[in-house]
Amino acid sequence: MSTSNTVLVTGASGFVGSKLLEQLPLDSTLSLGRDKPEGQPSENFFELEIRNDIDYTVALSDVDVLVHLAARVHVMNDSASDPLEEYREVNTLGTVNLARQAAKAGVKRFVFISSIKVNGEGTPHNKPFTSADAHIPEDDYGLSKSEAEHNLYEIGKETGMEIVVIRPTIVYGPGVKANFASLMNLVSKGIPLPFGCIKDNRRSLVSVTNLVDLIVTCINHPKAANQTFLVSDDHDLSTSEMVLQMAKALDKPQWQLPVPKWCYKLAGKVFSKQDVVYRLLGSLQVDISHTKDTLGWTPPQSLEAGFKEAAQAFLKSKKK
Repeated sequence: MSTSNTVLVTGASGFVGSKLLEQLPLDSTLSLGRDKPEGQPSENFFELEIRNDIDYTVALSDVDVLVHLAARVHVMNDSASDPLEEYREVNTLGTVNLARQAAKAGVKRFVFISSIKVNGEGTPHNKPFTSADAHIPEDDYGLSKSEAEHNLYEIGKETGMEIVVIRPTIVYGPGVKANFASLMNLVSKGIPLPFGCIKDNRRSLVSVTNLVDLIVTCINHPKAANQTFLVSDDHDLSTSEMVLQMAKALDKPQWQLPVPKWCYKLAGKVFSKQDVVYRLLGSLQVDISHTKDTLGWTPPQSLEAGFKEAAQAFLKSKKK
């Protein structure tokens, strides 16, 4: 597959999509979504949502590779009356509709950005998920992504369109929101934090720079066809280490109080925040050796450099 492919990106105005567009040639990259990405010519943008009943013909003409990032993302306190149906409408049925039309239009490769939640919410210590592991999603978002993956591989078998699935772990970087931003905000205050005892769990993270580099690799690499890839910075760390790395990146003191784990578990029960406590205390590791071996790929950005970049952007935004 040549490097002069016409690439269509969905969700291009999002956190990952906007960084991906920066790495792709302006003249041969199209995008599809609700909002036009900054800096993209209007004629290369199609204002279309991801749903089961949308006709994408106008956007798919002469497209070689489709990178599908758009999704109904995981939300902590979902207020939808039937969250699973809402996730399925976009992440499963919308994805399947787009893929079927892509195959019909002659798109050669469909790169689907899935989620590690397809594999589950956590791993036993030093037993990371691998790309060959069974799907054991534990929430509606993970289930909708899992169902999409199964459907995509079926469409690939039926039509010959190449399918590539990428399952990221927690993605961080400049402009990141959610839990990573909340923790960084806490660390930036320079106060002692109660994570001193959380040293034996392990978490895999991936910087947006590393994720985008893998996506770009998967657009062209011949060996990526019909493969599922897990991705991380290849540097797992405990909650305590994560806080230390953030403090270092923010140039803040690194004091941590040794609050015992049972205190967290008790607080989780009392305040019905067991899921938050689980993420603080538990492990979620991925083994990216299949990704590295198959594609000859290694994460170009170190975890330290990724944290530094995220910290600089955070500090800049605070000044504003």
